[in-house]
Amino acid sequence: MEYNFSNKLANLKPSAIREILKATSDPRIIPLAAGNPSVEAFPVDDVRRISSEIFAEMPITALQYSVTEGYPALRESIAERMKKYGIGREFDQVLVTAGAQQVMDLATKSLCNEGDTVICEAPSFIGSLNCFRANGCRLVGVEVESDGMNIEKLEQALKTEKNVKFIYTIPNFQNPAGVTMSLEKRKALYEVAKKYGVLILEDNPYGDLRVSGEDVPSIKSFDEDGIVIYAGSFSKILSPGLRVGYSIAPQALSAKMTVCKQTEDVHTAIFNQLVVSKWMKECDFDAHIEKLRNIYREKLNLMCDTIDAKMNGFFTYNRPEGGLFVWCKIPDGIDMPEFCKKGIAAGVAAVPGSAFMVDDSQPTQYIRLNFSTPSNEQIVRGIELFADIAKTY
Repeated sequence: MEYNFSNKLANLKPSAIREILKATSDPRIIPLAAGNPSVEAFPVDDVRRISSEIFAEMPITALQYSVTEGYPALRESIAERMKKYGIGREFDQVLVTAGAQQVMDLATKSLCNEGDTVICEAPSFIGSLNCFRANGCRLVGVEVESDGMNIEKLEQALKTEKNVKFIYTIPNFQNPAGVTMSLEKRKALYEVAKKYGVLILEDNPYGDLRVSGEDVPSIKSFDEDGIVIYAGSFSKILSPGLRVGYSIAPQALSAKMTVCKQTEDVHTAIFNQLVVSKWMKECDFDAHIEKLRNIYREKLNLMCDTIDAKMNGFFTYNRPEGGLFVWCKIPDGIDMPEFCKKGIAAGVAAVPGSAFMVDDSQPTQYIRLNFSTPSNEQIVRGIELFADIAKTY
C-alpha cells in the first residue's frame, strides 16, 4: 500500500543524532556523538530508596491518573527553587512536562499556525528544530557568536520577517556551539523582543552544569512583561529516562499549553513525578549539583586538553564553561561528512554539524563532540583516533 503522509511530516528527516547513535550501539564505537549523562552522575541509591518508599506509602497515587498541570508538591518545589534565581512572577505558572522538549512542542502548538516564523539560533538543537518543523513553522536562523546570538542580525530579522511568533534560544552552554550568552546580550534580546512584540522561548537544560566562570542571570529573570517561556529539565541533573521537565510561563499561555498536553499524554507519568518530588525534598540538591560539576569539569578539561595535545590544530574550538559539548571546526576544504564517516570506520562517532543547521543543506565545517557519555579512557582514545584520521589529509 502507498502511504500518503501529512504535509507537516512528509519532508521531516530522522534525527541525525539518533541515526548516528545506532552506530554507537556497537560497543566498539567510542560514543563522542552522544549526549547522555555520565554513568557516574546518577543518584541510583537515592532513586532506589525513594521508589521503594513511594510504593510502600502511596501506591495508589503512583498508579492512578493525575492532573495535567503536574503533581502539586513537585510544582511547588520547582517554583520555590526557581525563585532563588529570580525566575517566576505572580502571573507565571509551572507546568510539568514529559521532558523539556515537550515544552517546545506545546508552546509551538499553542502559538503557531502553519507557515508562521520561529527565529532560532544558528546552529541550534536538532530536537527543537524538528519540533518546529513538524508543527509547520518556517525557521529563520540568526548567527551564534562567541557570546551568543548576534543581536543586530536578530533585530534585522524581526524587521523583515513576517508572522514571527517567538525567538528560540539556549543561552547557557548552547547545544551544539557550547557558548554562553553574555548578560549584555540577554538584556538586549529581551528588549528587542519586547520592542517587536515577540515572545522568547528560553531553553535551559544545562544551566546547572557550569564548571568555570560566573553564573549569568536567565532571560526569564528579567521578565516583567510576560514575554518569556522558560523550559527546564531534570534530564541532565537527575535522569533523562524519567522524562520530567517543566515550563514556567504566563498563566494564560500555560493554560493553553495544558490543554495541548491533555491531547498528547494527559499528564506526565505520575510515578516519575513522585520520584523527582521526593528527591528534591529529601536529598541535598546543591551537593548533587556540585558533584555533577566536578565530574564534568574533569571530563571537559580532559577532552579539551587532549585535543590541544593530539590534534595539532586540526580541530579549532572555544572551550565552553559548562554543558556537555565541544563544537569543533575542521579545516576548510575537507569534506566534513566524509570525515565523520571515516571516524565511524575507525571506531569513533561524532555528530556532523549539518544536523544542527536551520537549513541542513547549508555547508558547515563543524562537528559536535560530547564528553559526558564516554569514559575518560574513551575520550582520550577517541581524540587519538580523530588525530590519526587528520594525519591522512
